[in-house]
Amino acid sequence: MSLTETAVTLDSIVEPGDGALIPVPAGGRLRIVDLHGNQAVDTLFYDAHDIDNRYSAFDTIRAQRAVYLTTGSRLLSAKLDELAVITGDTCGRHDTVGGACSQESNVIRYGEFTRHQHACRQTFLYYGAKAGIGQRQLTHNVNFFMNVPVTPAGDLKFDDGLSAPGRYVEITASRDILVLISNCPQLNNPCNGWNPTPVQLLGWW
Repeated sequence: MSLTETAVTLDSIVEPGDGALIPVPAGGRLRIVDLHGNQAVDTLFYDAHDIDNRYSAFDTIRAQRAVYLTTGSRLLSAKLDELAVITGDTCGRHDTVGGACSQESNVIRYGEFTRHQHACRQTFLYYGAKAGIGQRQLTHNVNFFMNVPVTPAGDLKFDDGLSAPGRYVEITASRDILVLISNCPQLNNPCNGWNPTPVQLLGWW
């Protein structure tokens, strides 16, 4: 069944610095639209029936033998269960090694003046609490639309994004999952083009 033949179940806007916790049933499709371009969307995935069975960047990278994610990438848990598959991608590649910003990492990277700036980790904890997701259940996340090149020396750097207005990524749930999103408020590196902007969430299930 095509998207045009299926009623839209979810259609919402997430402002920068805000987030969402979205239950997606097996077979459901969730699309994240980068409305203005160059906006990082930090995302975590959980088995809806066992939040300790959560996304594993390490196992996902190892299984696909690629450090970036795109169409066809299988998002695996630490138990090697397939949580979801990226089934649509008009951006080209997405990061899963850069991690989420936090107040602590901001201070280390950018200076004391950032200590009280809002960060993705706070958003994860706020929305995750609704499903019992706490600090122990947070892990390395996917950064949709974020450009984190790996240098020949193995270092990471944050560069301008590869996305553009209207580009999207779409995942199809392989089982009942919870998708935890933080629309990144980061102002101190170019991952959001120095200007965090809203994104749109569309769902079909």
